[in-house]
Amino acid sequence: MDGRDWGKFLLPYQQAVEELKVKLKSLRSELKARDEYAPIEFVTGRVKRISSILEKARRLSVPLDHIELGIEDIAGIRIMCQFVDDIYRVAELIRQRKDLVLVYEKDYITNFKDSGYRSYHLIVEYPVQTSLGSKPVLAEIQIRTLGMNFWATIEHSLNYKYRDQLPEHVKERLRKAAEAATQLDLEMSSIRQEIVEAQQDFEESSIIVHKVLNEIQELYFFRRVREAAQFQIRFNELWEQDDVWGIKELSAEIQSALDRAGKSGHE
Repeated sequence: MDGRDWGKFLLPYQQAVEELKVKLKSLRSELKARDEYAPIEFVTGRVKRISSILEKARRLSVPLDHIELGIEDIAGIRIMCQFVDDIYRVAELIRQRKDLVLVYEKDYITNFKDSGYRSYHLIVEYPVQTSLGSKPVLAEIQIRTLGMNFWATIEHSLNYKYRDQLPEHVKERLRKAAEAATQLDLEMSSIRQEIVEAQQDFEESSIIVHKVLNEIQELYFFRRVREAAQFQIRFNELWEQDDVWGIKELSAEIQSALDRAGKSGHE
């Protein structure tokens, strides 16, 4: 092992992971605000452990003084999607970004590995602004469905247990599990529209409920206690009946009451 200060060596990678996570989470929020649907379910990230870096360098015959270029996934970002089509949409959004450079891509969904592994990888070069100036850092962005990620997590754990020498019967069962996960993704994609509409309905319901409860609290602020209490009773009844349309109408009534309260407060 060389005598480098690994803590300092990994600092730019840690910064890259944190910045990319923030940017991709912001992308998710923007897409949801614009389209009421985000192809990104959630984003995670990690910096590879020193032991894992050294093990991979040994396995790939990468000299330690070439680790920065030879090991491309020291900084790793993982993006989870609900549907396979979402993966390709997210990949295209990343290609279009101006704050990173796409080095190359690996489509393990169309061309899945013999083990059954499926995922979409983008190797990117991301410029980190450090106290010593700009430093380009390689990072791997993996895009998967939840089913693909579940399978990959199990495979990783088994490979760790067997030190990458999986027994043949375990490999076969993993291949069958990968096929089952793929069938699940295909089935979910076939009813995608219904799933998305149901999620949007739930989101809309959550927003209107939150809005109404806040509006009732505002009436208390204007000392319209009796009026606020009556609205609360009506809301409770509509909530019990699961009447979202009625709650929307109630919100309009409360807003009118708030307008009156605001005007009277300024007279």
